[in-house]
Amino acid sequence: MKRLPFFTPQPTEAALLLRPMLIKSQLIAEISKKLSHLPEKDIALSINGIIDQMSDILSNGGRIEIRGFGSFSLHYRPPRKAHNPKTGEKLITEPKYAVHFKPGKELREQVNASRHIPLKETLGDADEGEE
Repeated sequence: MKRLPFFTPQPTEAALLLRPMLIKSQLIAEISKKLSHLPEKDIALSINGIIDQMSDILSNGGRIEIRGFGSFSLHYRPPRKAHNPKTGEKLITEPKYAVHFKPGKELREQVNASRHIPLKETLGDADEGEE
């Protein structure tokens, strides 16, 4: 069976656990190591202040642009027809706004350059000799 070119396999739970992840407390600790002259409490206040400011701007319908990193904006999700899979009841979802992140050019290039295993290798190996 040939795989479709747009198919991406879902990672296993073990693979997800091995992925690097950063939570807010780790971010504060990492910045604190690099800026050892500043108290960790001040760094935490700064990061919390930035997050609060960004949340306020998005809550008021604004847009955030950080050059080289990316932009945050709101996408409108109109009401749609849906159903409850358990009961089969048909319903209409409420309209809502979802936060959308679009990475900047430098971030995209940095992420792509850091990926040393091409996607073609991870998907293409199983396709050989199946015809």
